[in-house]
Amino acid sequence: MGWAWADHEQNAGGKPGHKHDDHGYDAGGATNGTNQIGELCAVLEALRAHPGPEPLLIESDSQYAINCSTKWVKGWKKNGWKNSQKKPVKNKELIQAIDREISQRPGPVDFRWVKGHAGNEGNELVDELARTYAGDCRSGARDGYLPIEGWQSLLGSEYAYGTDVPPDVQLVLDGKADAASLRKPAAATDQTDAARPETKSSSPLAAQSTQPVQSTQPVPPAKPSGLTVSGTLTFSPAPKTSPYFNGQPMPIKGSIEIEGYVDGDGNLTITNAPFVRH
Repeated sequence: MGWAWADHEQNAGGKPGHKHDDHGYDAGGATNGTNQIGELCAVLEALRAHPGPEPLLIESDSQYAINCSTKWVKGWKKNGWKNSQKKPVKNKELIQAIDREISQRPGPVDFRWVKGHAGNEGNELVDELARTYAGDCRSGARDGYLPIEGWQSLLGSEYAYGTDVPPDVQLVLDGKADAASLRKPAAATDQTDAARPETKSSSPLAAQSTQPVQSTQPVPPAKPSGLTVSGTLTFSPAPKTSPYFNGQPMPIKGSIEIEGYVDGDGNLTITNAPFVRH
């Protein structure tokens, strides 16, 4: 399961009301989950990245996420968070968090539905970002990244079995750490830029069990090996997939962790190795 939001306006990172960097987007996911959890995570994270008094318009192709945030929540609050069948509301933690963010935000928040997979640039972009992160979670290339309310909703659902929960998230869930201590995993996806966030999640993914490994041994500092690597690398998603790509090469700095076998000529083929920004 993946989620993502992306700004419409370019280079708004750091401006008043924009609590994010110049990337103008964010994305995350988990090994398990549903489309609905992903859509709600995208809305919640878009709200938290855009506090302030200016009007905020969130476009989404999810009627479910929009209705949870605007219509249904009113009745659920009156009914003690029970639905019309007198059953507990699914994804309550996420919906309550969205309601708090909207209620506490000085500026107004509006939603607009957009048709998915219909050529909307922002919608196509966040779909790609969410899908890429979801795939990285499935392959183990990246740890899951959700707001803590997303983890609570996911782990309280029928899709919880086998979910790979990062150790720092588990500490928060166990009450041994604060949610503010959670940091985004280092390997970021690519480009976009910044005031009316698009929100989107990927399709539900099947459960996959991968237990996190914890070590109490200190990690020795890395030392130069004397080896060098040359050749052309292909990054995915490519910069040109962003509606804000200006045709110029994008500066980047980071590292790739490689594991495999080098043949006698010095060749090693890598596929979907995670890139860590520095």
